[in-house]
Amino acid sequence: MMRRILPIVLIILFALSGCSSVKEEQNTAAYKQISQEEAKEMMSRDDGHVIVDVRRQDEYDAGHIPGAILIPNESIGCDSPEALPDYDQIILIYCRTGNRSKQASEKLAAMGYTNIYEFGGINTWTGEIVTEETEE
Repeated sequence: MMRRILPIVLIILFALSGCSSVKEEQNTAAYKQISQEEAKEMMSRDDGHVIVDVRRQDEYDAGHIPGAILIPNESIGCDSPEALPDYDQIILIYCRTGNRSKQASEKLAAMGYTNIYEFGGINTWTGEIVTEETEE
């Protein structure tokens, strides 16, 4: 009986482990939530940061923060996004209202990213916003 149960238990444990990894276990620091004013200050620095918009393509095309790259929250899974190869790079994340940016920040922190700053939604952004048309 025990010989039959053990493989089943191991399969269940493996299935429930999902995306966990050694990096996830080592990552004790989550993301940091900052104000949009703090985000603007950080964006003014030449420190190698990246601004990440985690909305959908149509939302991004309608208007986004200058220099932001698009990585939709729904596309962030178990593997690190190709656009974010440096786990120690400063990552500034936003979405429309702040919900998806928090979800994306949690997922990236769980993958081992160490410098994640979530600053809410573009719906309250007072800085510059560009569209696909204005970038061309």
